[in-house]
Amino acid sequence: MTASHATSRRALLGGLAALGVAATARSRPAHAGPTAITTSGPTIPLWPGKAPGAPARLPERKVAQGSTDPSFDERIVTGVGTPWLEVRQPAYRNGSAVLLIPGGGYGFLAWDNEGEEQARWLTQRGVTCFILSYRLPAEGWAKRALVPLQDAQRAMRIIRARASEFALDPKRLAVLGFSAGGHLGGSLATRFAEETYAPLDAIDEVSARPDLAGLIYPVISLAEPFTHAGSRDNLLGQGAPASDAEYASVENRVDAQTPPVFLTAASDDGLVPIQNSLAMYSAMLAQQRPCEFHGFDKGGHGFGVRLDPATPAHAWPDLFYAYGQRHGVFAA
Repeated sequence: MTASHATSRRALLGGLAALGVAATARSRPAHAGPTAITTSGPTIPLWPGKAPGAPARLPERKVAQGSTDPSFDERIVTGVGTPWLEVRQPAYRNGSAVLLIPGGGYGFLAWDNEGEEQARWLTQRGVTCFILSYRLPAEGWAKRALVPLQDAQRAMRIIRARASEFALDPKRLAVLGFSAGGHLGGSLATRFAEETYAPLDAIDEVSARPDLAGLIYPVISLAEPFTHAGSRDNLLGQGAPASDAEYASVENRVDAQTPPVFLTAASDDGLVPIQNSLAMYSAMLAQQRPCEFHGFDKGGHGFGVRLDPATPAHAWPDLFYAYGQRHGVFAA
């Protein structure tokens, strides 16, 4: 991926995060590339019926093409009425799995950069991937602040409950989240046992705790002074009480049960300040929990796995995988 592609990606994310869902809904495909989510593996619905807190009329899925290059997809998903998991299976399975959580300021899902492309490098290493299409809280759902976490908890429970079906070790399941997806991944890692919805079936008796969490240029704090306002407002609603923001800030939820966490961000991130990652790192250290943090000089925001090798932050996938190996999640 060229530097120009990475730059345009960051500009797209910044603009869409600032404008929210309305901007995504108005956008038109910039080229004739695919604007549908195609499957190359099983698709697993999260809920046996309608998801908790469903509005009378479910959101209608929309997929917009954000790329101007015919060879380069940047699909932006909104209108998630029926959340699901897309399964990406390697030819050789090493027993580990990753729940992939794309970002998008809780206003859209960055499907390719933070979903499909992450699954490609992970499956090449034998890791089974589950890309999470989670509900967007501003699309009419009741208890909006809990909606994404409900989906993340249910997703991890499904993966663990069906581990044998996918030749997985239920004790080697990671979550990898990006930007606002990093906030959701961090929330799953710190609030996995919180009852966010009424149990529905035997799956909900299974633990939702990930064995490892990777948080990449994550939104962590929803409180001032360095929150990402778009993520906060989409999740909690504009004008939400400060107490709600404090409650939903990941760094405030770390405890003795939080799994090992890997963090990476760039100092020149102009959208989600690196102080978010620093806050999480400090919280993990304070609770004496395993944590590794890589703060890079260059990389910006939304870089995924697209950075040129000359840009320092391009090294994060190898560092994340090595961290997972040391904690027994990924194969040596």
